[in-house]
Amino acid sequence: MKLLEGKTALITGASKGIGRAIALRFAEHGAHVAFTYLSSVEQGQKLEEELQALGVGALGLRSDASDAEQAEACIQQVVDRFGRLDVLINNAGITKDNLLLRMSAEDFDRVQKVNLYSVFNTTKAALKTLMKQRSGSIVNISSVVGVKGNAGQANYAASKAGIIGFTKSTALELGSRNIRCNAIAPGFIETEMTGVLDPKTVEAWKEGIPLKRGGTPEEVADACVFLGSDLSTYVTGQVLNVCGGMLT
Repeated sequence: MKLLEGKTALITGASKGIGRAIALRFAEHGAHVAFTYLSSVEQGQKLEEELQALGVGALGLRSDASDAEQAEACIQQVVDRFGRLDVLINNAGITKDNLLLRMSAEDFDRVQKVNLYSVFNTTKAALKTLMKQRSGSIVNISSVVGVKGNAGQANYAASKAGIIGFTKSTALELGSRNIRCNAIAPGFIETEMTGVLDPKTVEAWKEGIPLKRGGTPEEVADACVFLGSDLSTYVTGQVLNVCGGMLT
């Protein structure tokens, strides 16, 4: 059963990791998929080819969501190509970890710009289309770190907590227009980034998770499918923790 047949989705920061898994899962469920990438040009082009091979419309855009003008242009390109926008997944993000004592103002600002401003820019740019349609689902990728904090990640935690507040406020503002806004807070998800970590450290983290393993990008993608589909038409303003019980 294809849960997203006929819908058009835009996923920011989708050339690898969780974003890539979301793009592929959405295509598998029948959605036309637009996505953005920035530095990973070759990976972005490869993903576009993979999506087309799944028989759906695909559009890869080199665009920086942290820049308001680029975000507006991106939304316009998606609407020009597909005629509508049904699901917006705000996934773009970076880390610049350090203890607060050693964290520079530049590193704090940069993480807010990429992680939080990009959500604001892309969501605001999409509102004209979504409000005209009187429908849409916005899914913002936060983190368990935004819920509980984490030593060495004050900048990242602040940005991801900000996403949660933004999500709830947006849901309250747009609910009367039949536009839903939810957040997903992934826990320890095994991606290219975690692959370079010390195996002993990773195993210690897994021991602290009730399910005793890390999550997969596809498991986060499945949560996005639920929130983007008509299975969740009465769900808005919520934070779905995809964390193997880490926050229990």
